[in-house]
Amino acid sequence: MPKTLRSALVLVALAAGLSGCGTVNEKLSAAGMGDYVPQWAGGLPADAPPRPGTPQYDAYMKERERKRLLPAADREKEDQAQKGTTGTTSGSAVR
Repeated sequence: MPKTLRSALVLVALAAGLSGCGTVNEKLSAAGMGDYVPQWAGGLPADAPPRPGTPQYDAYMKERERKRLLPAADREKEDQAQKGTTGTTSGSAVR
């Protein structure tokens, strides 16, 4: 077998093997692997919304739509209540 033919077969075999790596499992592909990488190593941040197609995503979108329909003043009050702030500004608290 000539050397060039052998080299070509090896390259084709490597290319075929490498192309199958992304389709082995959806969790091993680049799109799914980000869910398992810790935040300190460049993974998803803690406040990232849930993935589409999950029950948590549906609840997240309903809550987001509910907040969107609230008047701005009510939204600010709700945000302050969730953060645990008392509503005082730093300038008026210290005199």
